[in-house]
Amino acid sequence: MARFGDGLAFGPDLTEAAETAVRQARAELSATPDLVCVFVSGGDPAEIEAAARRAYRTAGARVFLGCSAAGVIGAGRGVEGRGAVSAWAGVLPEARLTPFRLETLKGEDRLIVVGMPEASDDDAVGVLLADPYSFPIDAFVERSGEAMPGLPLVGGLADGPERGSTRVFVNGDAFSEGAVGVVIGGAVNAATVVSQGARPIGPDMVVTKAEENVLFELAGAPALTKLEEVVLALPPEEQELAGHGLLIGVAMDEYADEHEQGDFLVRGVVGADEETGAIAIGDVVDVGRTVRFQVRDADAAEADLAELLDRFELTPVEGALLFSCNGRGRAMFPDSDHDARVLHRAFGGAAGVGGFFAAGEIGPVGGRNHVHGFTASILAFGSSGDDQSAGDDQSAGHDQFTGDDQSAGDDQ
Repeated sequence: MARFGDGLAFGPDLTEAAETAVRQARAELSATPDLVCVFVSGGDPAEIEAAARRAYRTAGARVFLGCSAAGVIGAGRGVEGRGAVSAWAGVLPEARLTPFRLETLKGEDRLIVVGMPEASDDDAVGVLLADPYSFPIDAFVERSGEAMPGLPLVGGLADGPERGSTRVFVNGDAFSEGAVGVVIGGAVNAATVVSQGARPIGPDMVVTKAEENVLFELAGAPALTKLEEVVLALPPEEQELAGHGLLIGVAMDEYADEHEQGDFLVRGVVGADEETGAIAIGDVVDVGRTVRFQVRDADAAEADLAELLDRFELTPVEGALLFSCNGRGRAMFPDSDHDARVLHRAFGGAAGVGGFFAAGEIGPVGGRNHVHGFTASILAFGSSGDDQSAGDDQSAGHDQFTGDDQSAGDDQ
């Protein structure tokens, strides 16, 4: 009997689909599941809440978690643009599961996030699902290492067309604001991987002048000049690709002799000023950091995910949660099944894999948690007899986190 299972159901009645998906996920399990995650796409908020309540009653798990989504992933498939429910269930009898709900309180000049559980030394990983309209997800995740040192966070942003339309749920409750999640600790064998799906172009360059997210000089020359040099040196098809959306990678290991694909935290190039020669990017980069321009396409995204999974150290994988960008699926690949199929091949087809298409993905790169776009963020569970874990040997935190007054939106 399996320790992890997944299910997928769709149709006009999301409540019935939710029950069907959960029953599928539970069907082959060796025992009653300890953790069940359910993701719902399509329907209005009331229908999504009703589906979540039915799934919760059907699951019978210690902890139940989920959210609304642009599309869902389960049973080796991805489904976008229609009403569907995916369910994922895990038997984790020796693990400590601590569910939480995060809320924001307004201080005089900042937002204060409350609700994180007290940390334990054997915390391994946290799963986080957030409403992008109300929750300061960028600030919270980027500074999570200060409040929760060594704790990897994996998850995604719920999707909905407007403020108030998304839902996040934990156990029997559904919320239109804030964030929910679970901290997994104790005897659990888990690991994370984030596939950013980009490949580098041009050489490594050191940032020689910058202010906040504006790069004025790279390698001692105007940043825009360096960018133009890199793009003009590309073959025509690569130039066209760069024109559709140029990216920049910030090297995570400054001491590496070479930086290749997968060695960067990838962010977008969001603007340029011809008068000053500066470029603006989607992150703050300090002087002295190494960067390299990047491009992203379906081939690069597929190669990056396959390569990362090929050298994944956690074997065998028995189950996994997959948080894939809503800009992947049909927007990047021929169909919605791409990422699910790659994981199916990599994990041997026996693993239970469930997840959703998110409006932003959460996962660690270079030992720090980040919010990403166009990525596939994965939390995988291995054999219970293995000694590997997702977290460091030591972690600590607080039940309160202070962040800037900001929030994240859709990936596209």
